[in-house]
Amino acid sequence: MKIIKTAIPEGSVLFKEEKFFDYADSFKGELNTKRNISTNEIGRAFFTSTPQWGKNMFAFRNSIVKMFGLKTGTDKSKSLSPDDFKLEVGDQIGIFKIFDKTDHEIIIGENDKHLDFRVSIFYDNAQHSTENSVLTISTTVKYHNRMGMLYFIPVRPFHQLIVPVMLKKMMAKLEGR
Repeated sequence: MKIIKTAIPEGSVLFKEEKFFDYADSFKGELNTKRNISTNEIGRAFFTSTPQWGKNMFAFRNSIVKMFGLKTGTDKSKSLSPDDFKLEVGDQIGIFKIFDKTDHEIIIGENDKHLDFRVSIFYDNAQHSTENSVLTISTTVKYHNRMGMLYFIPVRPFHQLIVPVMLKKMMAKLEGR
C-alpha cells in the first residue's frame, strides 16, 4: 500500500480555490477494492485512524493553544457512535467542522482568528474494472496574520507525517483488513 504526494484532485471542491491558500498539500493511495464506498464510511475511517502519538500531540496542542484563545474543538463536538454517524454539513467533530459533503468528498476544517484550514477527503471511484479507486487527503491553509504563520511552522512537519499514516490506516479499514 503505497502513499504518494500528489496535487489536489481536479474534481475536489478545493481545486478551484487552491490559488487563494497560503499552503496546500495532498497525499493519495490506491484502494484494492471494487466496491463503492460511501462518504460516511470514509469519514468514519478518517476520524478513527489517528495514531496514538497523533492523539497525544493533538492533546498537547490543545493545552497550548487554549492559552492563546484559539479553538480546541473540545466543546460542542459530536460523538463517533456507530449508530448515528452521519457526518452532516454543520456537524462538529473535535476541531473539525463539516463544511461540505458530496457522494465523493467530505470537506472538513475550521476557521479561527489566526488561520483557516480545510481538509478534503476525496474518493475517486474507479470507472473501469482494470483501475483501482483512489483515496486522496488534501489540506489547505489560509493565514490571517503572523500568528497563523508562526503557528503553522511547527505544525507543518507533523502534519506531513501524520496524514500519510492516517491515509494508510484508512485504506486498510476501507479494504476490510
